[in-house]
Amino acid sequence: MADAVMPGMVAQMRRNAAYLCIFLLGAWAWGSGLLPGLLERWDDIAYLGQQHVELVALSGGAAILFGVPLGIMLTRPRFHRIGDAAVQILNIGATIPTLAVLALAMSLLGLGNTPAVFALFIASLLPIVSNTMAGLRDVPPALLEAARGMGLSPRHTLLQVELPNSMFVIYTGIRTALAINVGTVPLAFLIGGGGLGELIFTGIALNEFGTMLAGAIPTALLAVLIDFIVAQLQFWTIPRGVNPLR
Repeated sequence: MADAVMPGMVAQMRRNAAYLCIFLLGAWAWGSGLLPGLLERWDDIAYLGQQHVELVALSGGAAILFGVPLGIMLTRPRFHRIGDAAVQILNIGATIPTLAVLALAMSLLGLGNTPAVFALFIASLLPIVSNTMAGLRDVPPALLEAARGMGLSPRHTLLQVELPNSMFVIYTGIRTALAINVGTVPLAFLIGGGGLGELIFTGIALNEFGTMLAGAIPTALLAVLIDFIVAQLQFWTIPRGVNPLR
């Protein structure tokens, strides 16, 4: 009886400790003026947060729509020789600092959302392409042989065997890319792209801690929220037999 009660007591103690930490954190945020400062800037946070989400949606969505098909194409037999070379080119591109990519995009496309979306698209592309290729290449050869033995065409083999077995790795690449994207969007403010970076860099320039946090905290929360949403899609859309989380 005691053995059955102990786990429940431990779980309850952990919940109480978590509630206490949340309460103390909230009390500190209110007492330090951080929370009232965020509430005062709520209109700015909502407006710039909407711009932030739009930049993430446009650039991240474009990276997914372009990166996944590109990764699939580079694993096909006719493109197998250039697959590794393409990944190396993307790796070289990933080593270029984001600010340099933004500067190049601004010099080519001017100021505003267009160069920001282009630079964020480039920054998000590598994890999606590389994970798509890795997931497809890691499909067990025995499954591919079985599919060919059943008379499946290459197209049906891709749709019914390869993609279902590689979707977990592809989703992981998408989550990584979106995390990079959300964290990089604040830099878009430097080339007129808007977003929560306006609050962050304004706070730094004016040495206003509250203004800086008014941009930094929503950015961090947005990254966590987007990752949570994609993680739920990863959990529920991948079939049980090929999903290690289920």
